[in-house]
Amino acid sequence: MIQDEKFLQQQAELLKVIAHPVRLCIVRGLWQNGGCNVTHMQQCMDVPQSTVSQHLAKLRQAGIIEGKRSGLEICYTLKDERVKAILSCLLPKKKAGTEEESSW
Repeated sequence: MIQDEKFLQQQAELLKVIAHPVRLCIVRGLWQNGGCNVTHMQQCMDVPQSTVSQHLAKLRQAGIIEGKRSGLEICYTLKDERVKAILSCLLPKKKAGTEEESSW
């Protein structure tokens, strides 16, 4: 039996949560842009707002992101340092002033 089974199970669960293409796109966008609201995400990804909200709920439940309310708007940010480390290995971080800066 694996000695670190509980730890490895937790890490596998984290990877499962971010493995969906829409959720990976969301966390990449938050990582690159520092934070964002649902409307902006929905417009950038060209998916229904309900889809974005469902994926945000899964990410929030897993403790990967957090949302801070400002009036009627909630700004989401990436809070899990492990996910930031994974993204830095998988994806290039955008450079300021590049064409890809505004894309998700």
